[in-house]
Amino acid sequence: MDGEYRVETLAVPETLNLLHDLLDRVREDHPDVERTDLMLFETAVIEITNNVVEHGPAGTIHYSFTLDVEHDRLLGHLCDGGPPLEKPLRTMPHTGSENGRGLALARIALDDLAYQRVDEHNEWTMVRRRR
Repeated sequence: MDGEYRVETLAVPETLNLLHDLLDRVREDHPDVERTDLMLFETAVIEITNNVVEHGPAGTIHYSFTLDVEHDRLLGHLCDGGPPLEKPLRTMPHTGSENGRGLALARIALDDLAYQRVDEHNEWTMVRRRR
C-alpha cells in the first residue's frame, strides 16, 4: 500500500516533533517497511530540517515536507524559504569539527540526496530505497 504524508509549518524547534509524529504514522500504516529504512530516513529528514530551523531567521521561515511511501522507496521533498545553502553537500568533517555533520549524516542515511535553489526557496529531495 502506497501513501503520501505531509507537514506544512513554521520552522521553529517545536515543529520537528510534527515530523517525528508523521514518521510514527508511517510506521503504523506501513508495517511492511523495514524499521531500519524508516529510522535512517527519519535521521536524514530531521538533520536537514533542523538545519532549516537552526540557520534561518528565527520564526520567519516556513517549510513543507511531503513523504511518499512507494513500493520500492521512501521519497521525501522538503521545501523551505530559508537562506540558500552556502556549503556544498559534503562528506563527514574531521573528528575534531563540531559542525557540518548533519548533511553528511543525511547523505550516508539516504540513497540519494539532491538540493537546488528555486526562486527564493530551497528544495531538497531525499530517497531511501526499501530493502
